[in-house]
Amino acid sequence: MDRGAGEQKEPEVDTSTTEDVAGRLFLAVGRLSRSLRQTGSPGPGHGSISALATLVVSGSMRLGDLAAKEGVAAATMSRIVAGLVDAGYARREPDPIDRRAWLATATEEGERMMSGLRSTRVHELNKRIDRLSPELQEDLARGLVALEALLSDDD
Repeated sequence: MDRGAGEQKEPEVDTSTTEDVAGRLFLAVGRLSRSLRQTGSPGPGHGSISALATLVVSGSMRLGDLAAKEGVAAATMSRIVAGLVDAGYARREPDPIDRRAWLATATEEGERMMSGLRSTRVHELNKRIDRLSPELQEDLARGLVALEALLSDDD
């Protein structure tokens, strides 16, 4: 079908199985995330950005707690945090409760980087949403409730 400028093809929705929906959702979220990461200046990878965002929102955390929250192994999180520390986005501090352990904490530079990154990527996502038809924008808003519910199941 030939589409004119600004005209959108309504996607076919096959909700026959949860597996079909899950597969399409997985691909779409991954592609959208990659596409938005390419917007703006290069920087830390997705794992680092996710860990830093958690530190900015939740505050200082032990490595094991941060790894559990992010759903990765402690060794992986150790490498991620080391990269954030090297970049100046995070610092390691002794745990005041257990001096054998340490806490990862976002630095002011890390907080500024996250704020700028969010604004750039959120701005780009907003532009893309604005190009959707009003009906698709409403569908997206309704679907967001379901996506947020999926995230709360992890907590």
